[in-house]
Amino acid sequence: MPVTPQGRRPGPRPLRRRAKAALGAVATLATAGALMAALPAGAAHGSHGHGGHGHGGHGGGHHGQSRYQDVQLLSFNDLHGNLEPPAGSSGQVSEVQADGTTKQVDAGGVEYLATSLRTARKGHPYSVTAAAGDLIGASPLLSGLFHDEPTVEAMNKLDLDVTGVGNHEFDEGATELARIQNGGCHPKDGCYEDGRTFKGADYPYLAANVTDEKTGKPILAPYWVWKHDGVKVGFIGVTLEGTPNIVSAEGVKGLKFHDEIETVNKYAKILDKQGVKSIVALIHEGGVPASSAYNYDCDAAGAGSGVSGPIVDIAKGITPKVDALVTGHTHNAYVCTIPDPSGTPRMVTSASSYGKLYTDTTLTYDRRTKDIVRTAVKPGASHKGGPKAPVSANHVVARTQPKAADMTALISRWNKLAAPVSNQAVGYISGDIPGRGAGTPEEPLGDLIADAQLAHAKTLDPKASVALMNPGGVRSDLVFKASGAEGDGVVTYGEAFTVQPFSNTVNLVDLTGAQLVQALQQQVSGANEASPKILQPSAGLTYTLDMTKAGAARVVTGTIRLNGAAIDPAATYRVAMNSFLAGGGDGFTALGQGKNPLVGADDLKAFNDYLTANSSAAEPIAPPKADRITLVK
Repeated sequence: MPVTPQGRRPGPRPLRRRAKAALGAVATLATAGALMAALPAGAAHGSHGHGGHGHGGHGGGHHGQSRYQDVQLLSFNDLHGNLEPPAGSSGQVSEVQADGTTKQVDAGGVEYLATSLRTARKGHPYSVTAAAGDLIGASPLLSGLFHDEPTVEAMNKLDLDVTGVGNHEFDEGATELARIQNGGCHPKDGCYEDGRTFKGADYPYLAANVTDEKTGKPILAPYWVWKHDGVKVGFIGVTLEGTPNIVSAEGVKGLKFHDEIETVNKYAKILDKQGVKSIVALIHEGGVPASSAYNYDCDAAGAGSGVSGPIVDIAKGITPKVDALVTGHTHNAYVCTIPDPSGTPRMVTSASSYGKLYTDTTLTYDRRTKDIVRTAVKPGASHKGGPKAPVSANHVVARTQPKAADMTALISRWNKLAAPVSNQAVGYISGDIPGRGAGTPEEPLGDLIADAQLAHAKTLDPKASVALMNPGGVRSDLVFKASGAEGDGVVTYGEAFTVQPFSNTVNLVDLTGAQLVQALQQQVSGANEASPKILQPSAGLTYTLDMTKAGAARVVTGTIRLNGAAIDPAATYRVAMNSFLAGGGDGFTALGQGKNPLVGADDLKAFNDYLTANSSAAEPIAPPKADRITLVK
């Protein structure tokens, strides 16, 4: 069963404070109250996109224009600040070949994403570019060190028109999100370049289902209308209702997150009353495809048959007034048609993650009805001048195409600022250590991080006996091949930061054996039953996971061993984990019940210290075997 990737939270940024003298000056503060004022002009009431002028379309004339006008919708999601091409398997997509075999294709990098989008727009005078959240947050050091200002700058250059928010847009709280929208220097780390002040996002962030707890009003514009030459398309943006469960309490303080279906339906009705009949929902929630290949046929066995997960029920519940759903969060690729409540097919798309894919959807706009045509011409009817149903496909952001020069310059400029921190060697490895792209419940890199956290915990309390790492906190692979001039097998600070960008702390708590077993069961039950989140165990913890069973029974309790001994339900165990898990995040309420807490160092420091202490050029760390969990499928 696929394991749905989940994001994780940040904490304080000690790295940024350490780098402040070299990287910044004095900051100005953008407040959460400035969010609505921060929006680009016309954000809630309509604005022109980046399309040029032209006629295009199908059918007979209507006041000198064609009745049917093709609108190109380009979309992507979950970039997470990956400006440079992601390393290892994190930077690859699976592609089905003509003979039925599958191959891995290197993809991603904003230099190539810019070229792909700009090329795709050629010949399409009616073109709008949208995203479905998590463009920032959990970012590599190149962006994360600078509070994702480089990514926002890149998105401005890409001519992004609009995006919904995702859970990671709240990693640093509503005040920081206001600054991302409105601009200004960071309040603590200041401005990073002499003579340059961060200008903020040119595009609006939409958050229809996120309201202020006190006022009940949306903290951002709930919708935005794209207009071009008489054509109007409305966009509604929502993040998953469960955002507070996967973001730090500080990040969502004072905010309330509402049901996705109810919210989208509410604002679709408002847009409809304003005369905007063509509507796209940007939803930061997703599904699990039947195939890992981006170009598989989702509808081969029937409309929407090739995808499962939360987005299916959401799509089935959203009003037919909405014509297409651009989704994200699960970092998967799919282009499916899922029937709306009236039974009419509706396009639901997702473009993987990290800028490796983009989706190109053609929506046919009817100037007479002002709506998108979602039914194909009936058999036998004349196709000449008639409408056509939406057409959509995912496309690889290939690294074989030319790089966009302006993005190359942007990356180079920010890399020079990051170099004093990024290029420091922290350890050595003898081969690739898969993490985010491992494709298995137990990740070699997850095991290594858990080992590092246990080692750190033992320096604080020798009684520490086990560590658990959430899979969503492992953001990339460690790759043997050099990414720069450091040499093969060298792990740099920047590479380690990319793996663990959140600056959580390593916490220790006392759990009973019963609570420890319950936490393991919560990986595959309750909120995590449909999309399991398998905790990465430190060495010594072993058990069998039987995915042929259901719910908590998938964890075969009789097989759980710690250093060879069965877990005693009444005994007390000293357990290490990051501060997010210690707070009960990702549905692990049992971990949040720990007693006698002790807060250790930043998790990235613990990881780097472990790499430095346990590796050298002569004796690098070998990739863990990932054999602590026995999987039965």
